[in-house]
Amino acid sequence: MGSVQIVTTILAFAITAVAVWLAVRAVMKMVAVIRLGQPDPTRFGDKGTRTKTMLAETAGHTRMLRWSVVGAAHWFVMVGFIVLSLLVLEAYFEVVSPTGELPLVGAWTFFNAVTELIGILGIVGILVLMAVRLRNRPTRPGGRSRFTGSTMWQGYFVEWVVLLVLIFGFVIRGFKVATDHFEYPVWATPLSHAVGAALPNWDAGVSVAALIKIVISMTWLIVISLNVTMGVAWHRFLAFPNIFFKRDPGRAGSGLGALRPMTSQGKPLDFEEADPEKDQFGVAQVEQFSWKGLLDFSTCTECGRCQSQCPAWNTGKPLSPKLLVLSLRDHAYAKAPYLLAGGGKDLTGEEKATPAQLAHVDVLALAEGDKPLIGTAEEGGVIDPDVLWSCTTCGACVEQCPVDIEHVDHIVDMRRYQVLIESSFPSEAGVMLRNLENKGNPWGAPQNTREDWTKGLDFEVPRVGEVDDFEYLFWVGCAGAFEDRAKKTTRAVATLLNEAGVKFAILGEGETCSGDPARRIGNEFVFQMLAQQNVETLNEAFEGREKSKRKIVATCPHCFNTLGNEYGQLGGEFEVVHHTQLLAHLVATGRLTPVQPVDGGVTYHDPCYLGRHNRVFAPPREVLGTAIAGELTEMPRNSERSFCCGAGGARMWMEEKIGKRINVDRVEEAMSTGAKTVAVGCPFCSTMLNDGVNGKGAGEQVEVVDVASVLLRSVKPEQAPGEKETAPVAG
Repeated sequence: MGSVQIVTTILAFAITAVAVWLAVRAVMKMVAVIRLGQPDPTRFGDKGTRTKTMLAETAGHTRMLRWSVVGAAHWFVMVGFIVLSLLVLEAYFEVVSPTGELPLVGAWTFFNAVTELIGILGIVGILVLMAVRLRNRPTRPGGRSRFTGSTMWQGYFVEWVVLLVLIFGFVIRGFKVATDHFEYPVWATPLSHAVGAALPNWDAGVSVAALIKIVISMTWLIVISLNVTMGVAWHRFLAFPNIFFKRDPGRAGSGLGALRPMTSQGKPLDFEEADPEKDQFGVAQVEQFSWKGLLDFSTCTECGRCQSQCPAWNTGKPLSPKLLVLSLRDHAYAKAPYLLAGGGKDLTGEEKATPAQLAHVDVLALAEGDKPLIGTAEEGGVIDPDVLWSCTTCGACVEQCPVDIEHVDHIVDMRRYQVLIESSFPSEAGVMLRNLENKGNPWGAPQNTREDWTKGLDFEVPRVGEVDDFEYLFWVGCAGAFEDRAKKTTRAVATLLNEAGVKFAILGEGETCSGDPARRIGNEFVFQMLAQQNVETLNEAFEGREKSKRKIVATCPHCFNTLGNEYGQLGGEFEVVHHTQLLAHLVATGRLTPVQPVDGGVTYHDPCYLGRHNRVFAPPREVLGTAIAGELTEMPRNSERSFCCGAGGARMWMEEKIGKRINVDRVEEAMSTGAKTVAVGCPFCSTMLNDGVNGKGAGEQVEVVDVASVLLRSVKPEQAPGEKETAPVAG
């Protein structure tokens, strides 16, 4: 060992010791913060499925590759980081000796050929990612960047570290070539030989380059250890457990569909026995999120995919799912010293810690502990109320997140506390909630008018109780029963089912609201009141039938989602289908036959709660394809990337006062296709898009109509309604 090797060895091991010590300290801090969260025992079941899903999403990059170029580049960088970590380890042998190499595998030509290829592709990949970040920098002219609000220096730092580590890997090999210490053929290591041809014959070059590579790597580790909220770096470790512990690992669209029930100490809340002084009602403090919620916040990569797809953010609202998560993350870690010292407020608002416990806590952490979780800037709030109430719960953020953060659950948990304990929510939604409690529907319509839609049909609509022999219970829903536009869809579906010979029955006045708007706004109490009533009614209607024969067809995706995914939490197990699924089956089996194609061009708007939340993409398109006898004209944002209409999350009953109206943005996209008919599969979407069309003054050029009505015009053109389904613009 020469003098150069002595110096490089000492320096390499010294900086490594510092970096490892800081990293261990950082990991311990992160674990301590995450453990502050509430219990969630549901995250540990079915470890086999969890493991397979985690490996598929990480090794296979199944979510990242939805963004094809970025996904492919990221995959090469990820593989490069994992595999070439072995070459960082090899650098410790090379600082000691210019001929040093990894034991066992270091001498294999195959190993060196593979690492050569991965290194080359890793350099290409990181250069692509750097170009993407620069092209989408927040300061670029025009439009909002998905990186707006991200800590840009951290992204640039991580990318440059990756690039330099990869480059110095080839510099080390190049010096080995130049000094004739490299035994591998040109065909296996072409870039290393090319670099070696350009480098001088310097014996100390290998050890010096290896030291530089180690210094770069350990500097990265030191920097991220001193910045535990540096998600752009820590996600490469935290993504694995965060994906493993996702809510529904075996379900496409995990974190979507059903909401998590309200819990206290990890157990579902029983409202009959719950006590607000002893039980947690929603989330009022950051430590009241589950430990998985705190892991979510820690894992955020700041990539902004959620932000780029969010309908609120894209129409000038203050909500960005990314910035919401980052605010919660930064607040949790800033508040952590106070909490870890025993501080925090109990459920009555009293301080839990003694003055002695808090005597040595940093004043900034104490100040963070006094911040309200929800509050305006003047109040020092972490999350502004306008951010919280801008969410439509469309699920675009959850759909796009590459590390499976469950934004919607966290937003609704915060809403629950605001509604149930603080009674703080947009005032106009109060009318809707009172109507649900008093009338059983959000419009406040008389219950005895639920069956008015049946008047004028040329066949009898049977009621449950009057007939026992029915295959499907037709869940009409509040919109389908009371809203004039939605009634046409209800009548169209009933007509088509009758035409196909499907035996169905309705509950009539026995039906009440599914509870979706109450649950999404955060009023779990009203939801459970309505849901329990409906579960009891439905169980009675299906008495004696096994689950496979307890079939419900619903025209509203919100009812479809609630009955199918959430009523099981309350003892209601049913097979629920959306009407487009049933109609597609009836057309495919020849029980419904389109005879007159609908012309003028048709585009289809995917409802969030049908598409993203429940993965029903094909059936509506199959129905429309047969009805128009041609190709459907797709909007640029469709299927899992469909843009929200603006009505979900109980936003249907709240005024949209900030930014551009979401429904107008969607209508402009629909009109850009040139289609004369915009087909929908949801009464909320129908209302919102009709209002948008009328607001654009295009009611005579563009018609918004349900998929069922389009099919009816093709199957029975003489019976289909001829008038356009328009309505006055909502105020």
